[in-house]
Amino acid sequence: MNFSEVFKLSSLLCRFSPNGKYLASCVQYRLVVREVSTLQILQLYTCLDQVQHIEWSADSLFILCAMYKRGVVQVWSLEQPEWHCKIDEGSAGLVASCWSPDGRHILNTTEFHLRITVWSLCTKSVSYIKYPKACQQGISFTRDGRYLALAERRDCRDYVSVFVCNDWQLLRHFDTDTQDLVGIEWAPNGCVLAVWDSCLEYKILLYSLDGRLLSSYCAYEWSLGIKSVAWSPSSQFLAVGSYDGKVRLLNHVTWKVITEFAHPAALNDPKIVVYKEAKKSPQPGLDHLAFPPPLPVANHLSAAESKYEIASMPVSLQTLKPMADRANPRMGVGMLAFSPDSCFLATRNDNIPNAVWVWDIRKLRLFVVLEQLSPVRAFRWDPQQPRLAICTGGSKVYLWSPAGCLSVQVPGEGDFPVLSLCWHLSGDSLALLSKDHFCLCFLETKEGVSPALGQRDGHA
Repeated sequence: MNFSEVFKLSSLLCRFSPNGKYLASCVQYRLVVREVSTLQILQLYTCLDQVQHIEWSADSLFILCAMYKRGVVQVWSLEQPEWHCKIDEGSAGLVASCWSPDGRHILNTTEFHLRITVWSLCTKSVSYIKYPKACQQGISFTRDGRYLALAERRDCRDYVSVFVCNDWQLLRHFDTDTQDLVGIEWAPNGCVLAVWDSCLEYKILLYSLDGRLLSSYCAYEWSLGIKSVAWSPSSQFLAVGSYDGKVRLLNHVTWKVITEFAHPAALNDPKIVVYKEAKKSPQPGLDHLAFPPPLPVANHLSAAESKYEIASMPVSLQTLKPMADRANPRMGVGMLAFSPDSCFLATRNDNIPNAVWVWDIRKLRLFVVLEQLSPVRAFRWDPQQPRLAICTGGSKVYLWSPAGCLSVQVPGEGDFPVLSLCWHLSGDSLALLSKDHFCLCFLETKEGVSPALGQRDGHA
């Protein structure tokens, strides 16, 4: 396993292009585009202000840079570096910006969610969509790019509008039986739209493309409800994470629950493998040598080398007592992600923050638990195979696959707290993001190690 040199970064803004050829990153008001194969700078763009959001077009030809404080979006072209586009929302302000699937329209959401403005790069025409709802996940495109579903709020009621992306004409408009809709998401096959209520009422609704209600599910009442939702890539399963610490798995035939996955703090099943991260003990006989004092680091725990050990049953996981008198208590299943082959589901229960649970969807049982020394910040699946990357805010990255797991120290001087990560399309490399820097981690493949300049060796 090899690592690239460290590059500067701002606000965790680092994205691989959809075709996998380029890597875009932001350093305050500068946008840097590199070739993934060599990490050489291909283009350098200067924006009007510090960038808060970047996004590639689907064909990897354009990059969108949103500056919310200024209410401006700038678009840059890779094929024609001298061409650029500036969209100024003026006094309406800007709180969100995204590409349409065709990569030729930009959807800007104004302040207070007064409207969504659709800007065409080809015809320079402008369209307006009224009444968008201010919620966590109010916009969802089908994977084939044909339809857009939008959550709306009119006359104190929730609605969903479905638009045809070719001409932005309204296809369907229907009300939803929700008290306070917070999210919508199409199934990967584009046939079913999931709509879920706020945590104050447990309700998830499933609609067809023509607006028919296919099913409604409620697990319990009079308690905090849904916290996270995830479709399987095959569209066969819908995983619903709840504040009661369970994941309900709905099937695509009857839309009924086929199983519940609980997250107990005490495990005593010999079929379950529990990997515990442990500090590596220093080599004997070296403690008497007079080494110079180490450089100070922000987190001593993150700098210490560690390894995984298989725990013997029974196992007690570290738990966190939630603050019930505060908003957004740290409890319930807050993170869900299916593997690309839909065979595994990774979860994190927020009141057991150091553990990642991996469930075998084929056998509908718990497969592996990984307990870290620090709370889990993020995990991401390899796009090509069931391989999970985990970071905890320390200077290590953790990898799990059905063959086993390992802890890898990010080399370099000082501390490199990995706060987030993202996979390359091929699964051969991984971008590790800290607050002010990023680097690439190259994984060994069947053909060897991915090429890059300025590589440094990492130790597993």
